[in-house]
Amino acid sequence: MKYGGYEFIMKLLFFTDTHLRSTNPKNRKDDFAKTLEDKLIEITQMINQYNIDYVIHGGDLFDRPDTSISTVTRYANIIKKIEKPIYIISGNHDIFGLNPATLDRTMLGLLGNLNFLNIIRNNDKIVLEKDGLKVQLTGRPYTYDIDSDSSNYILNSLDSDCKYSINIVHGMLLDKPFVTGVPYTLIDDIITTKADITLSGHYHAGYGIIFKNDKYFVNPGSLVRITNSLKEIDRIPKVAIITLEETISIELISLKAAKSGLEVLDRSELEKNTFRNERLIEFKQTIDATLNFDKVDINDILVEVAMSENVDDSIKEEALKRIAMAQMKDMR
Repeated sequence: MKYGGYEFIMKLLFFTDTHLRSTNPKNRKDDFAKTLEDKLIEITQMINQYNIDYVIHGGDLFDRPDTSISTVTRYANIIKKIEKPIYIISGNHDIFGLNPATLDRTMLGLLGNLNFLNIIRNNDKIVLEKDGLKVQLTGRPYTYDIDSDSSNYILNSLDSDCKYSINIVHGMLLDKPFVTGVPYTLIDDIITTKADITLSGHYHAGYGIIFKNDKYFVNPGSLVRITNSLKEIDRIPKVAIITLEETISIELISLKAAKSGLEVLDRSELEKNTFRNERLIEFKQTIDATLNFDKVDINDILVEVAMSENVDDSIKEEALKRIAMAQMKDMR
């Protein structure tokens, strides 16, 4: 195909919510870290197999902002074999206290500052190029109030030199209404976005590929399955291959390294706690996927308070700052 007098084709690979860690989640029966390694290795092979030009990650690279050096090294040795540029936005697990201002104090921030990968911050506008084709790439990292206003997901500004635009978001963007009491944003609420493709993470179950109003909305689901809900047992982790020519085509590909949910998820816990899992764990999995309800998560409280219209923005920001500082102090 030709664009601006040139023949072109650009391919991108998108995946999200890897939650890299070295310990086994409560509900996994396999060696979780080894499975994560196998999935990353398969992705590096797919990048070569599909002639990928750029790699995009939707956030929550790590399961904790203070992931240990040994854990980072373990996975970085695989990721560094990706010889294509990697772009990523920060998710809620990548930062302290749901505060994006702490990014430079995290392991994700360190990798970005070392140019190991490229972090897209709010208001950044990047142009991807190949064979005369220009594609605008923007992102909206996770913030505690991202789902308080649908405009947080809407792209309003386009570079006239770019043929296509891609916007990456890490928030509760969904294709249909969710559980009452959990903040979320519907695709129908952001249909006016100028992005040709909106890529989203955070919602682990994903919603696949949705085409509305000549725009694509894509969430292939988390690369990992941590909760043992029925939906997760049935789901196979996928990546999205995006091909940009004269038209856009997107394909979801299941990972061969991902075994069936029945093989890797402990169903006995599900059978023993069916009601709790299906009514509580399902909608809390993206906030705290460890099934540990022995203590109250301060971040949950903060989100609930932040949603109140009676709380001044300056108070919310100060609360974020203090919680983040307290977390960093406790983790030293």
